[in-house]
Amino acid sequence: MRQRQQVSVSAQGFDLANPPPGFAEDPFPFYDALLRDAPVLPQPDGSLLICRHADLDRIYRDTVLFSSDKKKVFAPKYGAGSPLFEHHTTSLVFSDPPLHTRVRKIMTSALTPRAISKMEPGLIETVDHLLEQMAGRAHADLIEDFAASIPIQIIGNLLDVPLAERAPLRDWSLAILGALEPALSEAQLAAGHQAVEEFKAYLEDLIARRRAEPGDPETDVLTRLVRGEGADEKLSEIELIQNCIFILNAGHETTTNLIGNGLALLNDHPEQKQRLLQQPELIKLAVEEILRFRSPNQLGNRETAQEVEIGGVHVPAGTNLHLVIGAANRDPEVFENPGMFDISRRPNRHLAFAGGPHVCVGLTLARLEGKIAIERFLQRFPDYWLKPDRVSGGRIRFRGYTALPADLR
Repeated sequence: MRQRQQVSVSAQGFDLANPPPGFAEDPFPFYDALLRDAPVLPQPDGSLLICRHADLDRIYRDTVLFSSDKKKVFAPKYGAGSPLFEHHTTSLVFSDPPLHTRVRKIMTSALTPRAISKMEPGLIETVDHLLEQMAGRAHADLIEDFAASIPIQIIGNLLDVPLAERAPLRDWSLAILGALEPALSEAQLAAGHQAVEEFKAYLEDLIARRRAEPGDPETDVLTRLVRGEGADEKLSEIELIQNCIFILNAGHETTTNLIGNGLALLNDHPEQKQRLLQQPELIKLAVEEILRFRSPNQLGNRETAQEVEIGGVHVPAGTNLHLVIGAANRDPEVFENPGMFDISRRPNRHLAFAGGPHVCVGLTLARLEGKIAIERFLQRFPDYWLKPDRVSGGRIRFRGYTALPADLR
């Protein structure tokens, strides 16, 4: 088992925008301290860190007291009217009804169990093709050569993006999602703005082509969005474009992280890897434990719409809340031995997909991608092991790797 370095940490003075050394590499000792000593922690900018599972669960479910609208936070962060501001304040995840209701109806009507089952053969084909490309090699990077390639192809298929046009999607997605980090450099901000502009220009052209030649609405989400199928009212042009960007982004980095984190965790816990090889029927539970133990998305956000009490703390209206998913998924009040990676854990009430009306619209697809990718990789390369020079993504909101060099023999 890969040993985690033991560090002495404290919740006192913890600042998410300026985290202490070691936090990006291994946040979990800090989460343990926050859960123990300061589960509701004021931040220097007036926001609050919320860490308890029960508090996050309540906040996700209550859309009256807690708003997803982030205009007040994003205006100073990105500049009101800027490309990143317009994107993030128009997309599904940072919106309240009625916009959230209209967009979600269209997406959920497209991502039905029947529609996702139709996607499974294409997903298996994509995974098997990538495995075949690695088969003759002794070494591979499990992010670049495998995990990162799967969601781009699957989400590309979902919107029927031509294969020859998918190359820029990953870089655009990483730049836009990277701008959601608690603290940004000028370079990150500029890259995010540019990515939104380039993405918008591409989608304007793709949408025009789709209007001229509609796809199959059973499988082509873009055609459904263009037509407004499943909702009482069509999206405006800007809502359509921004939520197409959201779909392509939302399914990319988090699913890449799910697959990469899963393969890393199984490598680091060889007894669990061996157990999964011997009991492949545990794969669905294993995916849930990966989601809990190393959540691809570590942070959520809400704003208090009214005065409210959270965990015994009085919180004024208009307070920005950082929902620390990574901590809530290690809450000892909910999970027995929360620091143990157990692929047969049951029940597993993790919050990796958030909850309530904003629960991840693509959770069924993400679970399927994780299941098939990890399951078939283990079947093909049961004896893989990771080299010591893995590279962490270094992000706070999204937790994963940018490189996982592996020996496949």
